[in-house]
Amino acid sequence: MSTPRPGLPTAATVLAFDCGTRRIGVAVGNTLTRTAEPLATIEAAARDARFAAIATLVAAWTPAQLVVGLPVHADGEAHAMTAHATRFARELAGRFHLPVACVDERYTTEEARAVLASAPRRTPRSAATRDSVAAQRILERYFDEGPVAVPAEAPR
Repeated sequence: MSTPRPGLPTAATVLAFDCGTRRIGVAVGNTLTRTAEPLATIEAAARDARFAAIATLVAAWTPAQLVVGLPVHADGEAHAMTAHATRFARELAGRFHLPVACVDERYTTEEARAVLASAPRRTPRSAATRDSVAAQRILERYFDEGPVAVPAEAPR
């Protein structure tokens, strides 16, 4: 097993976000066990309501690190949602005064769909569930591969 990310305590809680325009999937994990699980999906339409819901999760879980999925094209090039996620990551850092890392989220939604397709029938398969499972995949990727650099010029 590899070591936790530099600068984090040996056993620290991490929250990860799959930031979309309609919903934000959230996952929680631990740097010691390097495991993640879906936590919630925030479906508030208003920006302030979204951040209030995030504040509740941050207060409950007291994470040492936040992770945001960074959407890019299949070839790694930035697009409009890259800029959206980058702004979201900066706002998280500013509001909660926690370190925020970005992780390449390519194909995490497709991976989440596959996970849910193979789950027992009683497992919800809604878009909200998919988003929290995508956040779980983002956090697992952070534990396995580490953060990525945020593109300097992400299109708007």
